[in-house]
Amino acid sequence: MNFNTLDQYLCSKKGATFDYPFDEKVRVYRVMEKIFALTTEELPLEVNLKCDPIYALELRTLYNDIRAGYHMNKKHWNTLKANGDVDDKLFFELCDHSYELIVSKLTKKQKEELLSI
Repeated sequence: MNFNTLDQYLCSKKGATFDYPFDEKVRVYRVMEKIFALTTEELPLEVNLKCDPIYALELRTLYNDIRAGYHMNKKHWNTLKANGDVDDKLFFELCDHSYELIVSKLTKKQKEELLSI
């Protein structure tokens, strides 16, 4: 896993955009203005992803390279380190999970707008 692969995957999500609201390093991915992922190009490659709170705790006990979200709400966010004990398949599944959590919380109007993109 490298930054370009992760970036392409996150940007491929319907309605996904990115910006740099904090500084010139932290790339923030959004859907309908709601954050679903944050990362940088720095090594080691890490990404913050939203996660169901119970699932987040379970993942942290199963994987050394998944920990409570760095600079995020520890209940709802995990930080994943790439190229460690989390294989690429699970890595992408957790990206999907984060995106889907955000989309599920959108208003009806936002969901309709997202569908029309």
